[in-house]
Amino acid sequence: MKKFDTSLYFITDSTGFGEEEFLRRVEAALSGGVTMLQLREKNRSTKEYIELAGKVHKLTSAFDVPLIIDDRVDVALAAEAEGVHVGADDMPVSMARKLLGNEKIVGATAKTVPWALDVYHQGADYLGVGAIYPTTTKVKTMLTSTDTLRDICNAVPIPVNAIGGLNRENIGILAGIPIAGICAVSAIMKAEDPKTAAEELKARASELGLI
Repeated sequence: MKKFDTSLYFITDSTGFGEEEFLRRVEAALSGGVTMLQLREKNRSTKEYIELAGKVHKLTSAFDVPLIIDDRVDVALAAEAEGVHVGADDMPVSMARKLLGNEKIVGATAKTVPWALDVYHQGADYLGVGAIYPTTTKVKTMLTSTDTLRDICNAVPIPVNAIGGLNRENIGILAGIPIAGICAVSAIMKAEDPKTAAEELKARASELGLI
């Protein structure tokens, strides 16, 4: 399996942006030190999703950052992305792994220890756990306590990332929890300067010993 670094995991949100501005923001975030990028498009047609994924993949490849496609294994395969991330209502991890093979990255969402252990045994390479804080994205979320996050980190031998409303000002709540990294959406995507936002979030996480 390809090596990867989840320390600053950026999840995109194209809502409200034209394609040119969206791609500019993605490139800026990459130049700011994003180590992994998930393209999340819930409302595009398959054709549109594949086309956008191809454009984003050119950017991520230039920075040697893995591109992860949210939910859609078919889009991941068509765009030759490095992997896919599946949630509770998406394709089972075991099936995604079977379709993608062992060289691709398969990430999964988990909100409890039993859930985390289940997707780990199905073949997940990393976990996203949250939401730690309420989010402004359109994705339905259930808040996850930091105690549960800690328990999940201690229960599985794969990287665990915290997700959900995280930004430079509030990630101190995660100090002392053995996460592998921070997932960010709005903190980078909606920032006036995504490059600076990524740099500052990464620096703060490092300062706290989170990455």
